[in-house]
Amino acid sequence: MEAPEQAWLTRFLDYLRTERRLSPRTLDAYRHDLEALHTFCTNSEITHWADLNAHHVRAFVASRHRAGLSGRSLQRQLSSIRALYRYLLREGHANHDPAADVRAPRSGKRLPTTLDVEQIGRLVEFAGDTPLDYRDRALFELCYSSGLRLAELVGLDLLDLDLSDATVRVTGKGAKSRVVPVGRCALKALTAWIAVRGDLAGTEQQALFVSKGGRRLAPRSVQARLRTRALGQGLDRAVHPHMLRHSFASHLLESSGDLRAIQELLGHADIATTQIYTHLDYQHLAKVYDQAHPRARKKGEKSG
Repeated sequence: MEAPEQAWLTRFLDYLRTERRLSPRTLDAYRHDLEALHTFCTNSEITHWADLNAHHVRAFVASRHRAGLSGRSLQRQLSSIRALYRYLLREGHANHDPAADVRAPRSGKRLPTTLDVEQIGRLVEFAGDTPLDYRDRALFELCYSSGLRLAELVGLDLLDLDLSDATVRVTGKGAKSRVVPVGRCALKALTAWIAVRGDLAGTEQQALFVSKGGRRLAPRSVQARLRTRALGQGLDRAVHPHMLRHSFASHLLESSGDLRAIQELLGHADIATTQIYTHLDYQHLAKVYDQAHPRARKKGEKSG
């Protein structure tokens, strides 16, 4: 492009900095995206921003896709182009937005990481009989047993737990409450924890899970304890609380196939959020098929 067209790009970035007051990091993202477009235009002998059309933008997106950019990165680049053209239209330097109807290729879904049943068992079967040992076992067992979010877990009060009914009342996103069942192993671990909880917590403390100092346990503390316990039990990955929630959903779907029930247990407002676990279930089924079906095995392989 000619120098005046480069000047319009500079003006747009100045507008983002002074009028929109965008952060330096966001400005760098715009600059990176639009300089890539400017290079494409120069190589394609497009000399004016007004000459860029939807065909050119699709070709630009395709070239970036071939270069390895993900669908999410390409969506961001298209967003940058649309922002540029909103500015150019406002300034009378363009009469259309060439990216208006262009869509980025869809990225593959990132599937949540889970632990298998054996790994869950190893995680919660650590030795120790101090109050903190009992607390950690109860934490991990309840998180996996009931599929709780980290914020839900640390937000629980003693009164939210009903051991006789084997349920716990959870306050989820949007302050919405739900009652979820507590499994046998989690009940056992919670009973053991509550028996020694008074060693750490004062009578006025309502939190179900407390720190060594008797205060409500912080989310970061749970993350740190889980990571440390997992390493101590020889798990070969970084384990975080949401991984236990993912494992709960995946294992339950694998056993029951009831997506609606899992949606309610997880507290998802939209079943589309829950459907990610069907992909995990299909992965499991595909693995079983590949290992067990005689027509799936490679020639010469024998079943175990």
